[in-house]
Amino acid sequence: MKKSNANTAQHPVKQRFRLFQGILPLRRSTIGNDIIAGIVLAALGIPEVMGYTKIAGTPIATGLYTLILPALVFTIFGCSRHLVVAADSATAAILAAGLSGLAPLGSPQYLADSELVAILVAGLLLLARLFRLGFLADFLSRTVLTGFLTGVGIQVAIGQLGGLVDLKGGGHNPIQQIIDTFQGLPHANPLTIGISLAVLITIKLCDRFLPKFPGALLAVIVAIISSWMFNYSGHSVMVVGSIPSGLPSFGLPTVALSEIPQVFGIALSCCIVIIAQSAATSRAYAFRYNEDFKENIDLEGLAAANLAAGLSGTFVVNGSPTKTEIVDTAGGRSQIAQLTTVAMVLVVILFLTQPISYLPNAVLAAIVFLIGLKLIDIQGMSAIFQTHRDEFYLAVFTAATVVFVGVKEGIVLAIILSLILHVRHSYRPHSAMIIPNENRFWQPIPVRLGSVSASGLIVYRFSRDLFYANASFFSEEVQNLAKSAESPVQWFILEARAITGIDYSASETVRDVVKELSLQNITFVLSGLSPEVKVQFDRDELTDLIGANRFFNHLEEALAAFHEVIHDGSL
Repeated sequence: MKKSNANTAQHPVKQRFRLFQGILPLRRSTIGNDIIAGIVLAALGIPEVMGYTKIAGTPIATGLYTLILPALVFTIFGCSRHLVVAADSATAAILAAGLSGLAPLGSPQYLADSELVAILVAGLLLLARLFRLGFLADFLSRTVLTGFLTGVGIQVAIGQLGGLVDLKGGGHNPIQQIIDTFQGLPHANPLTIGISLAVLITIKLCDRFLPKFPGALLAVIVAIISSWMFNYSGHSVMVVGSIPSGLPSFGLPTVALSEIPQVFGIALSCCIVIIAQSAATSRAYAFRYNEDFKENIDLEGLAAANLAAGLSGTFVVNGSPTKTEIVDTAGGRSQIAQLTTVAMVLVVILFLTQPISYLPNAVLAAIVFLIGLKLIDIQGMSAIFQTHRDEFYLAVFTAATVVFVGVKEGIVLAIILSLILHVRHSYRPHSAMIIPNENRFWQPIPVRLGSVSASGLIVYRFSRDLFYANASFFSEEVQNLAKSAESPVQWFILEARAITGIDYSASETVRDVVKELSLQNITFVLSGLSPEVKVQFDRDELTDLIGANRFFNHLEEALAAFHEVIHDGSL
């Protein structure tokens, strides 16, 4: 793990200055590298964010706007020194899938609705911050998140097939889009197909042989120059066209209050993806450089960034794993890199919009097509398949839902499946009997009905928290062990070191188990119960029921007490 030499000096400064935590304290030794990394990010990121507008269904300029005010605001209010905030393919796909039925793509009403979504996302992120809900990102499992992003990648790539040949796709059905593209190929403009192939080949060759070189930027520049020189638009090649220059306008979108409920679900889906993706990315880089990770403060920055997006005429922004990796690979170690990118984008939006107007649409379609392919995590899906086959099928199901049903439905399914995975693992916990081996050392073995740990004794380990979903499992296994024992059981010791919580349902179940064992003249004993859970036992009056002298800090103490009772011949 890489260490930050200035980490020890970081905390006092951050306590004094609430803002600019991603920049302060300034590290003079890295400023030069930060600036270079920001230039690299601009070179790679500008073509990408313009391409994301094809996914989001918004004007080209809005992609550039995501790298101005939202990025600037996050550097002020966020905590992470590394997280890059801008347009993102996943949230752009959710936005388009949700808004396409409310207004025509690219229309003023559509753009106003996309701004409203960004403002609602800001509000939801702020609520998550106020209630310290950043930890909820941990409940979106990596398995289903891999499936979700793979599904988004497939949908994005298929959605650009028509754009590669300047054909309009057949709605949002991926099968129909593929069919329409192949049926339209005989009527496609050969020059457009040639441009798309040239862009794809250029970017792939750069990725293969010059991975740090901005292949997408090269393709964009060459395409703009050649379009200007050879008048592509005069040869029936569709180009981007006029782009407004100057700073984005600032103000509330013109929408009716009745539209808020219509887009709220879209905002909620975007919010969930933002929390999960941004927290995972920010945490990874904070860990890599031994820096503070404050997910709730990053939520403030992301909320402010989305509010800035909604008020400056653009759409939802997110913490981008790919752009963050670009900055890190280029040597960036603070948000100065993102500030440099903001400056570069300002130059473009103020002075270079006229050249961009010559850019063929097929170029952006090719860039977005490759972005979609990169999101298809074949390596990750393969790793899941090889090691956790059941989770692989959940990931595939999530991906299929995204592709064939919708992105919003896919993220809802991803959350549900993640929670099901969590409950499933907790519902069937690892339990064991503890028996002495040939050297008289006590060791765990799988539960075997009919066996005992020693004459008159069963030692049972339960390796999960006790809650409503696994309480019945606990009760059945305890009672089956007691009833099937090969010799009469006098003590049943629950080794409870792994139990860190117990809810009301489980408490009532434990009460029933203790009473049932008592009817069989079996003493119920606990060892290793944490003080926090013991307090809950006291509140639930389980301590009085079991007996305060039946709680032991260590298994060895419980075993010694058992042998003493047996030796004395009393229970």
